[in-house]
Amino acid sequence: MLNYRIETEPEVNLYLANLKYALNHGADIQFQIDRRVDEQRELKYTNRHTVALLFPGEYPKDAMRRELQTLTVRNYIRTVKDLRYPKRSEMREFGKTYDKIGEIYIKLRVELLNLSGYLGHTTFVMSFHFAEKPFDTRTFPYCA
Repeated sequence: MLNYRIETEPEVNLYLANLKYALNHGADIQFQIDRRVDEQRELKYTNRHTVALLFPGEYPKDAMRRELQTLTVRNYIRTVKDLRYPKRSEMREFGKTYDKIGEIYIKLRVELLNLSGYLGHTTFVMSFHFAEKPFDTRTFPYCA
């Protein structure tokens, strides 16, 4: 059984529209600048290194709020189940190329904490680091 799926293009567009609306209307951002898994990784593939290189001197949550709003369906890779916490919402994986810097892998989850609006929702950014495997045309299902 696969732990991922490819959402339809309209589903991804709706997800991104909701994400952008939530980010523009007070949704909290939780960003793991240091992760336990990073202790075993080459420095280049850690959130801390990537964010410091791309956004020097900037508060990471501000950078994440801005950068997540630039994602499009063309950046979508896949939707994955959280095998560690199966009752939590699925995570979305995206990829983005920064000119002269490199390819960045992004993994996030939005937790709907308030059913009456977007205030109180939280966006968890688990990964925002250099891609460990190069992107190619098969990486992105909606890259025309």
